Amino acid sequence: MLKTEKCSVKIPKDVFVAYLKKKNLLIFKAGKNLRFLATPPKLNFITFKNKILICISFCKIPNDNKKKLMKKKKTVASLINKLLIEIKVKLYGRLKLVGIGYKVFKTNYKRILMFKLGYSHPLYFKLDFDNCIVKSVKLFIVGNSYENLMKISALIKMLRLPEPYNGKGILYDFEKIKIKVGKKV
Repeated sequence: MLKTEKCSVKIPKDVFVAYLKKKNLLIFKAGKNLRFLATPPKLNFITFKNKILICISFCKIPNDNKKKLMKKKKTVASLINKLLIEIKVKLYGRLKLVGIGYKVFKTNYKRILMFKLGYSHPLYFKLDFDNCIVKSVKLFIVGNSYENLMKISALIKMLRLPEPYNGKGILYDFEKIKIKVGKKV
């Protein structure tokens, strides 16, 4: 049997975990949040107390496949950690609009934001979810999926990429831009 110490994941006390072996499915539940994780068929999961052990099923496996399964074990362990974070914590993304006249507004329609970004016309963006807080030059997007949150914030950022000379555009709140030096006269 291969070492299982490297591929164990700690589970918080208030998270319930179940493993359906026939469907190769891990189920995580914390309060009202429910998440599912499809797993590779040759991996087994042992849950006890506050840990999940990830191990390879007891069957004859060629050496090439053992290496691949070891990589899959580590990948699944990192996916489980990510799911636990998403279940436990509300994730948010903060964007700021830098530039004169750059603003964001909520419209009368749900899930649609209007941006004024220095173009001759306003830009409209449709969100996948309702949770967003709008201040005139700041936008907070709240969600439970890290991938969706980062995808949406990247799409919004693409509406007006930051300029390297003036620093105007849509930026992440923590982002700092190195401003290039213009022509010297």
